[in-house]
Amino acid sequence: MSDAAEVINTVLGEDGRYVPKSIQRDERTAQGLVPKLLRVAGRIPFADDLAAAYFAAIDPKTPLKAKAILFGAAAYFVTPIDMLPDFIAGFGFTDDATVLATAIGVVGMHIHERHRAAARHLLRLPEPVKQD
Repeated sequence: MSDAAEVINTVLGEDGRYVPKSIQRDERTAQGLVPKLLRVAGRIPFADDLAAAYFAAIDPKTPLKAKAILFGAAAYFVTPIDMLPDFIAGFGFTDDATVLATAIGVVGMHIHERHRAAARHLLRLPEPVKQD
């Protein structure tokens, strides 16, 4: 995308900064993430990674391109229409896990311990045991 197209496709965000329209749309979609995540957290092994990705995506310090990728993965999880419907026992969340794993593989360096700690707190998971 050209620089001019990037400027045209921006909107003023809540924090007063201009953000791409796609990120603003993904932020609205990802707002449904936390309720759905809390409903299904016990059934999916990647709940903490998804929550950490969400916290990284809403962090103002995360670069815009990383935010877009993380919001896209979160939005895919929330969207009711996907490759494998979530209600299919054993397979329903495999496509969601694949999208998340790919996103984390690309921008995982922007998911910090503070994001993982916030995810554990949200999901009421214990803190990891530190080994000496």
